[in-house]
Amino acid sequence: MSFAMHGVGVSGGIAIGYAHLISHAVLEVPLYALSLEQVPNEIARFEAAITATRLELEALRVNIPAGSPAEFDAFLDLHLLILADGTLSKAPIGLIQNQRINAEWALKQQMDALLSQFEQIEDDYLRERKADVVQVVERVLKELLGHPGSVSQPASTDVSRILVAHDLSPADMMLFKQQRFAAFITDVGGVTSHTAIVARSLNIPSIVALHHARQLIRENELLIVDGQQGVVIVNPDKQILAEYKLRQSQWEIEKQKLKRLKSTAATTLDGTAVELHANIELPQDIPQVKASGATGIGLFRSEFLFLNRDDLPDEEEQFAAYRKVAQDMKGLPVTIRTLDLGADKQLRFADRSGDNPALGLRAIRLCLSEPQMFHTQLRAILRASHYGRIHLLIPMLCSLSELRQTLHLIGHAKQELATEGIPFDARIPVGGMIEIPAAALSVQTFAKHLDFLSIGTNDLIQYTLAIDRTDDTVAHLYDPLHPAVLQLIAMTIAAADKAGIPVSVCGEMAGDPSFTRLLLGFGLRQFSMHPAHVLTVKQQILKSDLPHITGVAQKILKAQEPEKLPQLLARLNA
Repeated sequence: MSFAMHGVGVSGGIAIGYAHLISHAVLEVPLYALSLEQVPNEIARFEAAITATRLELEALRVNIPAGSPAEFDAFLDLHLLILADGTLSKAPIGLIQNQRINAEWALKQQMDALLSQFEQIEDDYLRERKADVVQVVERVLKELLGHPGSVSQPASTDVSRILVAHDLSPADMMLFKQQRFAAFITDVGGVTSHTAIVARSLNIPSIVALHHARQLIRENELLIVDGQQGVVIVNPDKQILAEYKLRQSQWEIEKQKLKRLKSTAATTLDGTAVELHANIELPQDIPQVKASGATGIGLFRSEFLFLNRDDLPDEEEQFAAYRKVAQDMKGLPVTIRTLDLGADKQLRFADRSGDNPALGLRAIRLCLSEPQMFHTQLRAILRASHYGRIHLLIPMLCSLSELRQTLHLIGHAKQELATEGIPFDARIPVGGMIEIPAAALSVQTFAKHLDFLSIGTNDLIQYTLAIDRTDDTVAHLYDPLHPAVLQLIAMTIAAADKAGIPVSVCGEMAGDPSFTRLLLGFGLRQFSMHPAHVLTVKQQILKSDLPHITGVAQKILKAQEPEKLPQLLARLNA
């Protein structure tokens, strides 16, 4: 029987192949009671599973295949840190002793408790780190249940295989790369999950959040995966299969053509130059940035230094990381966003986020409430500015008062470094992120005090429409083409232009080629996106003629009937 499933496409392209299913141990955990005499042996069994899992992850890290994305090493380090944390490696022992239950159930109980804490985290990126906890627990459970390892070998390597899983860990993805699967699809995950990040870096068609793929798809069933549209077609008929084979062939040809554009300047047909920068999360991302042809880093998320640890990184540790990125980019601009955390329970500030962390203490609010922590980061960034072209970006500005406090703290850090005789770029550009409607409506005021602006479309859309895009029940309402969103974006670009300062878009819209011409038509001349999307967006820019598209873009902006917007956008992109 042929049927289609819809999920979230996290890496574009089309794959056609046969399903290969892998199991999900967390769903199959047994519960049984122990006698008092059995408890010591059960604890020993649990500790042996922890040790075996650690050795397995360390072995994977040592044997990372050549050419693997830089993320692999960092993600395996993260999983080792999670495994070593006492909340997973020690707390279940107490449950085994006190409740006299088997190790698998004790571990699952502890995992569930941790996941409930993660659910309170407002930041998308951090909230999705709960998937890493599940993946580590799953690996330990497989040791306890007697079937270690993750991705099983497909029966044959002569045909294309598509991995079907409830979820995939970064370690699974390593094996996934080695076994040359054509695509992967999972029941869970989001656009910022580790599996999605790795999938994009591998440039393999991938879809997450399919919910029931693991249950509905059978081994060896023929699948079509359309990563662009987020569609999986199971057992397609001959006509659909022929159509998608043609599309796949065209996609492969286009992918090869794109590589030729790496050194081509991003210039429109009428000669307007456009800057294409890359977003990164780790210093190890730099090789991928260079391979993409990006001419700078438009967003360096500094949060990575603060994740999954019980202490804060000191000034020297932060300085070393920022300096490395600045030096590796060899004079190209590097925009470092200051700490943008929400209610992360692993940090000592998390308990101040309140009942609604989405509207609570996060980003610059958190930094201003913890001035010593912020001061340490500012000193590290300023010191690193001596070694490259660093720009400093403030996340989630809301009011002029916040901006003034922030600029005052930056000035104080500069004065302190100058007194100590430590070199830094005294004229380091300072920018602000426009991520909430209040900021967009105040942008003219902000622009008078800042050197540049950056529009974070993910949060701007979320806050404008009051939609948690990670909530499945309302995710369908998340709409980048909503008239209110477009008005705020266009207003911000126009205000920056009037003030004579640069403005970029660094959210998902920047990396989606279907919005490239619309943003160009609004006046945007700088985009920042995941490195994997740079060449696709560049291709769209090279085919765009500004005098022609500006009029259509303005018509979209003034459209009174929202239902016509998709048609107008299609006309703009024709």
